[in-house]
Amino acid sequence: MKYGFVKVAVAIPMVKVADCEFNVQQILNLISAAEGKGVEIIAFPELCLTGYSCGDLFQQTLLLEEAEIALMKIVNVTRQMNIISIVGMPIVHKGALINTAVVLQKGKVLGVVPKTFIPNYKEFYEKRWFTSAKDLPDGEIRLCGQLVPVSANLIFDTQETSFAIEICEDVWAPVPPSSTLSLKGAEIIFNLSADNECIGKHEYLLSLLSQQSARCLSGYVYSSCGYGESTTDVVYAGNGLIYECGKLLSRSKRFQYKEQLIISEIDVERIRNERKMNTTFTSSIREAEPCPDKHIGTEFINRPDLILTRDYPQHPFVPENESQLNERCEEIFAIQVAGLIKRMDHSRCEKVVLGISGGLDSTLALLVCVRAFNQLKMGNEGIIAVTMPGFGTTDRTYQNALNLMNSLGVTIREISIKDACIQHFKDINQDIDNHDVTYENSQARERTQILMDIANQVGGLVVGTGDLSELALGWATYNGDHMSMYGVNASIPKTLVRYLVKWVAMNGVDEESKKTLLDIVDTPISPELIPADEQGNIQQKTEDLVGPYELHDFFLYYFLRFGYRPNKIYLLATHAFKGVYDEETIKKWIYTFFRRFFQQQFKRSCLPDGPKVGSVSLSPRGDWRMPSDASANLWLKECKEL
Repeated sequence: MKYGFVKVAVAIPMVKVADCEFNVQQILNLISAAEGKGVEIIAFPELCLTGYSCGDLFQQTLLLEEAEIALMKIVNVTRQMNIISIVGMPIVHKGALINTAVVLQKGKVLGVVPKTFIPNYKEFYEKRWFTSAKDLPDGEIRLCGQLVPVSANLIFDTQETSFAIEICEDVWAPVPPSSTLSLKGAEIIFNLSADNECIGKHEYLLSLLSQQSARCLSGYVYSSCGYGESTTDVVYAGNGLIYECGKLLSRSKRFQYKEQLIISEIDVERIRNERKMNTTFTSSIREAEPCPDKHIGTEFINRPDLILTRDYPQHPFVPENESQLNERCEEIFAIQVAGLIKRMDHSRCEKVVLGISGGLDSTLALLVCVRAFNQLKMGNEGIIAVTMPGFGTTDRTYQNALNLMNSLGVTIREISIKDACIQHFKDINQDIDNHDVTYENSQARERTQILMDIANQVGGLVVGTGDLSELALGWATYNGDHMSMYGVNASIPKTLVRYLVKWVAMNGVDEESKKTLLDIVDTPISPELIPADEQGNIQQKTEDLVGPYELHDFFLYYFLRFGYRPNKIYLLATHAFKGVYDEETIKKWIYTFFRRFFQQQFKRSCLPDGPKVGSVSLSPRGDWRMPSDASANLWLKECKEL
C-alpha cells in the first residue's frame, strides 16, 4: 500500500560546463539509483544537461543540439523504468531560446515547462539569452522525435498525485507561478534551480521555500546546482530541499564535491486533507489568475509497497529541539494564563478554587493560577488550593501536594473525602470492598462537589485540571473531574503537560518548589481511586489500564489533525516507535484508542470553556463536533484487520 505517500528525490549531479556527454551520464546514474530505491519522481537542477553557467555558449547551435542528443539518451535508457524524471535544458522554441524543465517517463517526453521570470541581476543576466514563458504562446514542440506540449501552466497527473514545475527565479516573484498552479490542483511543486551562495541568502531561501510550501499547502521539491558549475564569479553549493506544508522533510549537505541523492516521502493525503479543511484555500481558487492550465497524464505504474525513509517524532505535540521546546512552553503557558485572566476579569472573580492531587495536571493548573495572580498583582492567598485525600491517596502525592502549596504561598484547605464517601456508599447500598466503577467515580464526584461548594462560599471560580489526552480517551468521571468553571489544561496533551511542568520548575519558581515539581514529574500517572499496595505505593497506574499516553497522543494527533485512518496511523506508529513497542502492542492500544474515543464523545459534548493552545483541540464549540452516538464500526473494523 502507498498510504497517500509519494516518494520523491532531489538529484544534484556533478557537472562539467558545456559537456553534455559527461553530464547525461551523471544524470542517468542518479536516475538508476533512485529507481532502485522506489522513487516515483526525481528532479534535477536548472539547465543540468549543459550546466547552468555556460554564458554566451547558450547561443551556440552545437551546444543546443548536443543537449537534445543527451535528452534522447535519457529517453532511451529510461524506457523500461517507472520513474518520472525532470531535467533542465535550453530549447529553441518559435525562434526563441527558453530555459526549460523537461518531464519524461518510460520513453515518452510528457511536457516542457519554460521559465517564467527571467532575472537580470549582475551575476544572473539571463535576459541576455533566454525568453520568458510570458512572451511566448503555449503550443507544441518537436523534441526527440515527439510532439510535446510547451507551457508554464502544465500540471502532470500520476495515479497518486498531481504535480507542476517552476524554475528558480519563479519562486522569488511576488506571486510565484506555483501559487496559481497549486490553486489549479498541483499538490507537489518541483523547482529546478541554480541559486548561488552569498552571505545570508541560504537562511532566506529556507524561509522562502517553507513559507511557499505552507501557503500553497503543497509539497515543494527544490534542486539547485552544485559542484562543477563555473566559479568564475559565483559559487553554487548544491541545495536539495524537500518540504511538505511548510515542514522541511529532508535536505542536502552544501558544498559537497560529489553527487547527491536526497529522498523523502511527501504525504499527499495530508495535503488533500489540509486543503479540504482550509476554506481560505478553497475560496482562493475562485480568485486564481484565469490562465489556462493543461493536465498531462503519466503512465500508470503498479509500484511496490511503501518503505518510509522520513522520520516521524514519537511525541508530535512536543518540539524535539530544546530551544523550540522552551519557546513553545513559554507561549503555551502565556496562553493559559491569559485565558484565565480574561475569565476572572469577565466574571469579576478575585478568587479561584482548584483541587490539588500531587499529580501533573492539577500541578500545571495551580502554576497557571499562580502566574495569573502574579500578573494581576494579587496575593496568592486568593488561590484556594484544596487537597482531598481519599482511599487511594499515597504519601508521595499527598506530601508533594502539601509541599507545593506551602512553597507557592496559596491558601491551603485539606478535606478528606473518606467519611463522606463511606456515608454515600451506605446511602446507595454500595459494598465498600467492591472497587468497581461506582466506588471510583463517587470519589471523583465528591471532590468536584466540594470544589463547587467552596467556590460558592468564597465567590470564586473552579479551575479545571483535566487535559486533552484524558478528554480524548474519556478518562474522566462524568460530572466529576470532567466538570469545572474554566479548564486551563483542556487542549494540552499529557505528553506536553509533563514538559510544561518541568519548564516552569526550571524557569519560574523558587528552589523548594522546583524540587517538588521535579518529583511530581517523576511520579507515575494515577487517579489514585484504588487503595495503595501494602508498601504504600501507587497500585492503580493509568497507563497500565488505558495504555501509554505517548501512543495515545500520537494516535490523537494524526487522527484529528490530518484525518488519517487507522491503518495509516498504525504504519506511522510502528515506524516512529520501532524498538520501543512491538506491533502487537501498538495494535492493542490503537484499538483501545478508537473504541474509547467514539464511546466517550458524550463527555466532550458538554465541556467547560478553556483556551485552545495548539492545532488540535476537542472543544465542542469549534474544533470537534461529533454526534455522541456516532458508530465506531468502520474504524474498529480496520483496527482489527491490521
